[in-house]
Amino acid sequence: MSEERDRVKEAFKQKTWNEIRTNDSWAVFKIMSEFVDGYERLGKIGPCVSIFGSARTKPDNKYYKLAEEIAYKLTQNDYGVITGGGPGIMEAGNKGAKKGGGISVGLNIELPFEQKGNPYIDSDKLINFDYFFVRKVMFVKYAQGFIVLPGGFGTLDELFEAITLVQTGKTGRFPIILVGKEFWSGLLEWIKKVVEEKHHNISPGDMDLMVLVDTADEAVEEINKFYNKHMLSPNF
Repeated sequence: MSEERDRVKEAFKQKTWNEIRTNDSWAVFKIMSEFVDGYERLGKIGPCVSIFGSARTKPDNKYYKLAEEIAYKLTQNDYGVITGGGPGIMEAGNKGAKKGGGISVGLNIELPFEQKGNPYIDSDKLINFDYFFVRKVMFVKYAQGFIVLPGGFGTLDELFEAITLVQTGKTGRFPIILVGKEFWSGLLEWIKKVVEEKHHNISPGDMDLMVLVDTADEAVEEINKFYNKHMLSPNF
């Protein structure tokens, strides 16, 4: 299936922008190929947790080290790790999973500045995507939890997409854990006081869809606590 996807991708590249713009139906085949390839390859990975965070975080940063520690501890609790496949927090997550001897998955996105998969991803578990929305489906469908470290717009996008899917019942409840109280507390306070209490734009209890922690042990404990009560579902 990956060979078929590559053929579709190459054919798509050969199309001129004018042809693509006037024939959007052509893009459907490429989108479909990314979904099929992702489903087939990720459907066999077993229970995993997605780790999110900034691609700009350097190895000497405390959050890089924390992401690596979290990933390592997840593998010691029989979880694999899924990241966005790039540098920074993503690299740290894959590095920790590799160190722990666990499954290390990278869902890389092809960008103009040519983000490449980091060296700690299992060779058979690096999947490249052109479409953000296809990639985000894979994160939600094949992860049993989200652990979110400090990041920028991409990290926030993935966080709020996950919250929205759970809030609206479009996916089953799963743990969403924010790591780093100094980074996240201001955002959570604004959501609570302004979005919920002042403007009533979310319901009481929606804030409980997220948990805020500071350490690797706390993050992994929240994952284990959730699945001590619930079966690993809907995927496993």
